[in-house]
Amino acid sequence: MSRITHRLKTLHWPETRLLMRLALPICGAQVAQAGMSVVDVMMTGRQSATALAAVSVGSSLWMPLMLFMTGTLMGVTPIVAQLLGGQRHDEIRPAVHQALWVALLLGVISAGLLWFAVMPVFELMSVPPDVALASSAYLAALAFGMPGVALFQALRAFSDGMNHTRPALWISLIGLGVNIPSNYLLIYGGDGLVDLFGTWIPGFLQNLPALGAFGCGIATALSMWTMALSMALYTRRGRTYGQVNLWQRITWPEWSGLRELTVVGLPIGIAIFVEVTLFTLIALFIASLGEITVAAHQVAFSYTGILFMLPLSLSMALTVRVGNTLGQARPDRARLVAWNGIAISLVIAAINSTLLWVTGEWVISLYTSNPEVQRLAASLIALAVFYQVSDALQANIAGALRGYKDTRIVMLITVLSYWCVGLGGGHWLGTRGVGSLTGPLGVHGYWLGLVAGLSTAAALLAWRLRHISALTQRQAAAAT
Repeated sequence: MSRITHRLKTLHWPETRLLMRLALPICGAQVAQAGMSVVDVMMTGRQSATALAAVSVGSSLWMPLMLFMTGTLMGVTPIVAQLLGGQRHDEIRPAVHQALWVALLLGVISAGLLWFAVMPVFELMSVPPDVALASSAYLAALAFGMPGVALFQALRAFSDGMNHTRPALWISLIGLGVNIPSNYLLIYGGDGLVDLFGTWIPGFLQNLPALGAFGCGIATALSMWTMALSMALYTRRGRTYGQVNLWQRITWPEWSGLRELTVVGLPIGIAIFVEVTLFTLIALFIASLGEITVAAHQVAFSYTGILFMLPLSLSMALTVRVGNTLGQARPDRARLVAWNGIAISLVIAAINSTLLWVTGEWVISLYTSNPEVQRLAASLIALAVFYQVSDALQANIAGALRGYKDTRIVMLITVLSYWCVGLGGGHWLGTRGVGSLTGPLGVHGYWLGLVAGLSTAAALLAWRLRHISALTQRQAAAAT
């Protein structure tokens, strides 16, 4: 008993404290960035139904692009974490500069897609002409911010890898602080200012045009560049980064550095894109089941998405800790760090499941007063209680594997689990049921598919982590 207590005090508890110190600011930054989307929807919704629809449809196009860029650039974190752990500070600056070149390229490509490729997509989706026109204007304005948000994500990944996660929180809050007044001014124009401050404001402000969805796109782009420039300034002035000298001189693109980032980061980007498209496709399939079903699905998914912020942030922190420890040439300790973080994720999942069970009906009532939507959403929340565990597990095991720079197999497991088991199985259950035992299960079938897909991912990723951690230990032992 004393041996277990000693191990808890000397190993698990200090590691848990360090991990949570990294994870909580990441969680705050995630919430702040999600808050920008909430503000966009709320403010355009008060301007007009067309503006709201335009922003909603446009977000379904630019958000996957941004998440793909974010995932790809997350490859910087384990690279920097391992270099930092090994005290190889001189190699960090060129590695980060390669990431900045990749970020700039991805941002420009994304902007080009938003400028030139959206109208054919809108035609394919049968978007009403007025909504398509407003949404294309929104995306055209927002496209100017895509290089900015890509550069911000690259610098954020660098900072996280340096064990410095708080700047992303404060700078995300700065971005939100720019987004709110910019949105108000550009969406509502002079009429909005008069409603807020009265007629005493100068005439030229009263005559500002209300730009609606287009103004929302401009405000979002301004926020993106504000975060990028703020992060660049902070990494230049911050004492924590002094040993790296990130902005001392430019490192031009080098094939070896670009290749390492691509090998590590691109599978992460693809895996995140697969996850996003899983939920997007499920929403599209459910759309044919009626507005009550769609509303209930959206309510339940929104609440569970909020609760997932902490497990997701923990997985990002776990990447840093495992990478740092491996960089110190301590594979045995890295294995302990990984499984300790996964154990913490189980505790958080249990807390989230309890919150869902206890507060589900009350939270649902905040979203809607429709009794049919409430009943259906409550039944989906009951299923979500079970998938909290598998969702937290798969996210954090994947985070640990990223610390090992093991991302390609994770990508393959994600595709198999999400698309084949989750989407394929969910669509089968939703439209056909379980053989002769049940009829089509509708939205519950899709949610059961999610549970199955996430559980499959958790099991396969756990197998992969066990294999790669043991292999790394054997290689280290052989090298000595």
